Amino acid sequence: MSHKSLTSLVCHNLLANQWSILFSSMLLLGVNIPYSAAQGVELRVGVVQRFGEEGDDKLIISSTEGDSLNLRFRERGEDGNNPVRNLATNQVTLTIAPKALEERKIQEIVILGDHATFETAEDDANRWRNLGIEVEITQPGRWQVWAKRDVYNTPLLKRLLLNSIKASDMEGVYIETEVLLEIPEVAFSVGNSSYTVDYLDILTNKNLVRVREGNDGPVRLYGGRLNIQPNAYGNYTLVNRVDIETYLRGVVPHEIGANAPRAAAEAQTIIARTYALRNTRRFEADNYEMCATTHCQVYYGLAQTSNLSDRAIASTRGLVLTYDDELVDALYFSTSGGITSAFSDTWNGEDRSYLQPVIDAPTPIWNLEQNPLSVEANFRRFISLDRGFNEVGRRLFRWNRPRALDDLNNDLRKYLERIRHPLAEFTTIKKMEVTQRSISGRILVMEVETDLGMVKLEKNEVRSAFEPPVSTLFYLEPIYTNGNQLDGYRFVGGGFGHGVGLSQFGSYNLASRGYSAQQILEFYYPEATIQPLNTSIVWWQGANN
Repeated sequence: MSHKSLTSLVCHNLLANQWSILFSSMLLLGVNIPYSAAQGVELRVGVVQRFGEEGDDKLIISSTEGDSLNLRFRERGEDGNNPVRNLATNQVTLTIAPKALEERKIQEIVILGDHATFETAEDDANRWRNLGIEVEITQPGRWQVWAKRDVYNTPLLKRLLLNSIKASDMEGVYIETEVLLEIPEVAFSVGNSSYTVDYLDILTNKNLVRVREGNDGPVRLYGGRLNIQPNAYGNYTLVNRVDIETYLRGVVPHEIGANAPRAAAEAQTIIARTYALRNTRRFEADNYEMCATTHCQVYYGLAQTSNLSDRAIASTRGLVLTYDDELVDALYFSTSGGITSAFSDTWNGEDRSYLQPVIDAPTPIWNLEQNPLSVEANFRRFISLDRGFNEVGRRLFRWNRPRALDDLNNDLRKYLERIRHPLAEFTTIKKMEVTQRSISGRILVMEVETDLGMVKLEKNEVRSAFEPPVSTLFYLEPIYTNGNQLDGYRFVGGGFGHGVGLSQFGSYNLASRGYSAQQILEFYYPEATIQPLNTSIVWWQGANN
């Protein structure tokens, strides 16, 4: 990651109203933090990302007891000049009203890259920008890099771009074409009146609003306000605009657990706050900032808060984790399997000095310098150990998962079809082999020989291609029939998740051993510093800002 001028993202996200926070060294994790002023931050979270993807989609939105919904909207009209209207009600049901087009519409997107994660998609986007091509990162399913739509906005420009890329022998680029006969529109009724709208804002006096997807979905209670808005995929997103400290009440208990040890909950709160602020760029193409799923952080609103988590949020209010006065890439995961990993072990892009392999144990039990896990024999010996680590006893600390050859064929075929790989029509896998590991033991390259040729899977794509591995910390054992024919593979490994940053279950053990939140964060993010959010902190310095 290059370090250039402060991105305008900071100014964009910091609200005008200042609030002061008094941090005392005894109250806050033993960190000697002086009095500091910071600014309140409102996040825009896409809580329903693809409303209208199905014609029968429905959202039931209601106020809490003693309150009402204040609807502010503009009816859809041909000239776009309809006035803004206001209505009050206790409940509104949003549905999709398909609008038939007078003429069919051809929609084309130039797809430059298809990736499992935002981090690798962003690195790919930076590569294209360095070649002078303007791009945007999207998430129609997997993360994709698109040629920027408002720049390459005619069929001719799109084809000129595609032809110039192909002339440079770059692969994997294509135009995705869709013929539209109708488009979805958002509709709702109040009393005897029905409305089809361009936009809709929903506010309440208590800043509390209930949302249910469909007739049978769970009811979510959100703080702040809601608005329904178009996204990049021809449908809509329900966005929750919420103060970050309120947002954390719907994140922390679901990410770390409602009954986590206090120090673990405080550490989780600090990195969840840091993660949210650093990642507000993820959904720029859709005009919001964060999602509510594991692609970002799990966010369930205020229906299932916990007292322990609320105390952790209050006691760490405004605290973030930084390195060189920039928010760290506050990555975390469930279970390391005994060792965390560097950023580049999982994703493409520059390493971060505070995200490096750490033996996940309270006392030294493995010398990584003398016995790097890039050596297969060392790795297999390491993965056989099951004592002394922070996560011993956790269900996914160690795992052993067999998979029949037919199932592996189906796994790989679906994956290759999804990414439009030229070998997607292979018949059978002939051999699978890990050919390169990082020093932390994570798979960097796995080669899969098929009857049509070799498929090379890199880093986290291994998890996308096959069902059994829940991390890239594993080795393969072939399974043979009695006739010595290949019948499948056994995946033998440890951990759950990408392995970069903080292990949530590891933090449980450290907290139970008396570590403070500060000590837990120092363990998993060496050289990083806790400090109160303030205007001198850079949220994110992009490679091209």
